[in-house]
Amino acid sequence: MTTREVSRTRAWILAARPQTLPAAVAPVAVGTGLALSEGVFAPLPALAALIGALLIQVGTNFANDYYDAESGVDTDDREGFTRVTQSGLIAPVAVRRAMLATFALAIVLGTSLVYVGGLPILVVGLASVLSGIAYAGGPYPLGSYGLGDLFVFVFFGLVAVTGTYYVQAAAVLASGPFPLGIPPGTVPLAALIASLPVAALSTNILVVNNVRDLETDREAGKRTLAVLVGYRWSRVEFVALLGVAYTVPIALSTTGFGLAALAPLLTLHYAVRVARTVLTRTDGAALNPALERAGKLLAAHSLLFAAGLALPGVLA
Repeated sequence: MTTREVSRTRAWILAARPQTLPAAVAPVAVGTGLALSEGVFAPLPALAALIGALLIQVGTNFANDYYDAESGVDTDDREGFTRVTQSGLIAPVAVRRAMLATFALAIVLGTSLVYVGGLPILVVGLASVLSGIAYAGGPYPLGSYGLGDLFVFVFFGLVAVTGTYYVQAAAVLASGPFPLGIPPGTVPLAALIASLPVAALSTNILVVNNVRDLETDREAGKRTLAVLVGYRWSRVEFVALLGVAYTVPIALSTTGFGLAALAPLLTLHYAVRVARTVLTRTDGAALNPALERAGKLLAAHSLLFAAGLALPGVLA
């Protein structure tokens, strides 16, 4: 794809990477589904959490595009989707400004959540923004030292789901604005358990990406976890994370959530289809579509999981 073939608007869409947005929507959906189940649903904090998550995801995408090009990680040999900085579609300074502006908007929006959630949300929000930058930038880029998978698992799974639940529960249960600690009942064990499938499937998107880019990342000196452990153990990781995603709904179905929690199992056939590609292919021609399917799997699994979690509370 040459610069003449891409309009300015299309270039910015490429930079934002809309195919990754399920990773932002999924945790908010699951956290909100659980909030509905537990009777602490608060629509405005839920909406603010969704918009904030989308902004952080897009800001992280801008950061990855900019820093990977500046560090030389992105080259003409990579088989992934077009990177606008490396390909010359958008000037590096413009991508950097877009990154900073997007994170700034996330911080501004986050003030409403800080008012409700207090110091815990302030800490989590700033850590999320800083980690989004540090994934590819800074003196120790997480993605280049085998920590990208852990970053995604924690921030796009555990933190995002429990944080979404927390801001809604705090709005309902906290005695006043800006709590300094965590109010009782706002971070139940169920929220942490429910975050695990989102964490697992979000991480699997990165696994597919890193398996595809393993050879070019190794040549560029980027030590992703896939580069460090190789194809075999990356595939083991992928399958193990799929196991987590489908074991948790089964476990929760034996508790108060009942059979509705099994709704994500409807996506199992699609998960097998994605896994078959990841387990047998290493080329971009196969793994680029698999990457998009991994995002669709996350979205479908999470929406069904959210509905299954919410149903007992809605019907009560």
